[in-house]
Amino acid sequence: MKFSSGTRFAFLVLFLIAAQSVAVYAGSFHKDVQIHWGDGRGKVRDRDGKLLSLSLDKSSGSGFQSNQEFLYGKAEVQMKLVAGNSAGTVTTFYLKAPGTMWDEIDFEFLGNISGHPYTLHTNVYTQGSGDKEQQFHLWFDPTKNFHTYCITWNPQRIIFTVDGIPIREFKNSESIGVPFPKNQPMRVYASLWEAEHWATRGGLEKTDWSKAPFTAFYRNYNVEGCVWANGKSSCPANSPWYTQTLDQRGLDKVKWAQNKYMVYNYCTDTKRFPKGVPKVCT
Repeated sequence: MKFSSGTRFAFLVLFLIAAQSVAVYAGSFHKDVQIHWGDGRGKVRDRDGKLLSLSLDKSSGSGFQSNQEFLYGKAEVQMKLVAGNSAGTVTTFYLKAPGTMWDEIDFEFLGNISGHPYTLHTNVYTQGSGDKEQQFHLWFDPTKNFHTYCITWNPQRIIFTVDGIPIREFKNSESIGVPFPKNQPMRVYASLWEAEHWATRGGLEKTDWSKAPFTAFYRNYNVEGCVWANGKSSCPANSPWYTQTLDQRGLDKVKWAQNKYMVYNYCTDTKRFPKGVPKVCT
């Protein structure tokens, strides 16, 4: 059977799209993570390891961690959050190093009472110090469908994206004395836990345990990164994320998200920083 050049090109395009899709969602909860706490409250839900649930009740929450550590990488997952009255619950996807002077990059979803929006809390810790919070109300209901959340961490910047839209960029500003996470390998973590003393309206709204167990779902987990082993990291060749920047279009999307949906920005909190906001903000 013979094909025209146009048909061969169409097949090539479809092949490349399919290959790209496999590359993006190549991870497996069976082989790439371990459910490291929760006493059975975390479960892989399918044979292929694409879907995982975490649950929380009054006795315990649950969580998983990546089997490998990474020094730089791109970590992505799709999540569907706890529906209904989720006040006092925190659902997370983050990177973290061990120790008392740890580095950490956070997505934390703070639950709310029914009919009120989740708060997406982002933060960056360097050498055990955070205080770089930016919070958002999302432009969709994160409990109705799965949405994609991604952390890109390379030597020059950290980019937080939601459904492919960058909402925050934290640049490497070591040149002005601002520490940047670059020396400590991190694992990828996810968890569902209770923090009713602060998570919802500063602790005013408490967890309604009559609604337990609370359950969040994760699917299509994937990490592309510089794997840390034997005291050194090994990076995949020609990885776009390793040199990823935000072009003008990307910067415009960050501005759009922050202008319309940001509800807290540490860089504008003069009451918290009466002597002046952190240097990275200027």
